[in-house]
Amino acid sequence: MSTHRSLAAGQQSPAADAAVATGTWSAAGKLPGATYWAGAGAGAVTLADGTVLMAGGEEHARNAQDTAVLFDPATRQWQPASSLSVSRRLHTLTRLTDGRVLAAGGLSGPYGGVSQAGVGSAEVYDPATRGWTATGAMHEGRFAHAATLLADGRVLVTGGVAPRSALSQRALASAEVYDPATGEWTPTDEPMNDARASHPAVLLRNGNVLVAGGMAPIGRGLFAGQSFCEVYAPAAGTWTPTGDLRSVRKSHQATLLRDGTVLVTGGDSPGLQDDWTYNPYSQWTAERYDPATGAWTAAEGMSTGRSHHRAVLLRSGRLLVIGGTDDSTFDVGYQNAEVYDPQARKWTATGGMVEGRWAFAATELADGGVLVAGGLVRSGAAVPDRGDVVTDTTEIFTP
Repeated sequence: MSTHRSLAAGQQSPAADAAVATGTWSAAGKLPGATYWAGAGAGAVTLADGTVLMAGGEEHARNAQDTAVLFDPATRQWQPASSLSVSRRLHTLTRLTDGRVLAAGGLSGPYGGVSQAGVGSAEVYDPATRGWTATGAMHEGRFAHAATLLADGRVLVTGGVAPRSALSQRALASAEVYDPATGEWTPTDEPMNDARASHPAVLLRNGNVLVAGGMAPIGRGLFAGQSFCEVYAPAAGTWTPTGDLRSVRKSHQATLLRDGTVLVTGGDSPGLQDDWTYNPYSQWTAERYDPATGAWTAAEGMSTGRSHHRAVLLRSGRLLVIGGTDDSTFDVGYQNAEVYDPQARKWTATGGMVEGRWAFAATELADGGVLVAGGLVRSGAAVPDRGDVVTDTTEIFTP
């Protein structure tokens, strides 16, 4: 597969000739079962003691899982943890300020097609007891939503998907806030300006939350990306539109950089480009958001287009972008990884993963490394029976 498959005809990414950077991948054992985590979230959280918790997800038939596992980076050993009270996929995991972890919403049970409704239930994992305890339910069941830990310790949940009818789905504009002190959810004073799902949400330095792009169902099995962005101010409880992304994007990533700006990478954006060429593939482009001006400006492009990838900020302030796939086919997971230097404004290739993957879990470890686990390896026309191939392998990136 060409590394420039995602570029429009005759175009080259600025990162195309980047030299190999320092950084290696090494095997980190296997999950108890092959699992993947779709959506904008990473599917894993690093606990206060350095261990990593993963919970829920889906297997090759897209059935939701109730399993939870713990990873010890020191021994590189995996061990089972207490199971979730209900199976969940397309849910969120959020580490609270007191060290516990909130699991919220998602789809539960066997794969149910477009008529399946998300659950409103939530539960909290306590590392001290290694058990889950039910907490207050959200006011609206949802899946493919985003969850953001606010500066005051509460959790903001935004958007997601819910049934529109027995044969179709709709995106949600609603948002609600979870208070760990009371275990209760409170709807925000007003909904978002735009319904959206599978969107990244980023806590800005001023305590506000930026939601950027996302998707909305537009028909049975059809989804449209969007460029609309908005900002939530917890102090006022209000949503305010901000600058639009330069490209329509879904299945992208958004990361807060050390200087307070936000970098968006990749995502699905098929159609006419700025130069009126047509691009049917995932985006290699990146954009940078300045909260002071509310505007997005073009950033340096990656070496290849990618969707359903992961982006993890390293201790150095550089950004590691990992794996992904192409939205036009969803056939093969990428091994490719690259690092962005915000100061030099340059992408540099780094060592690739042993196994290509997309829709996987990823989190920074206590020592500054990055753990990736599970994910889709092949699907669609890349497998003979058109069934998804999911991996149980895990790897660690050492910068």
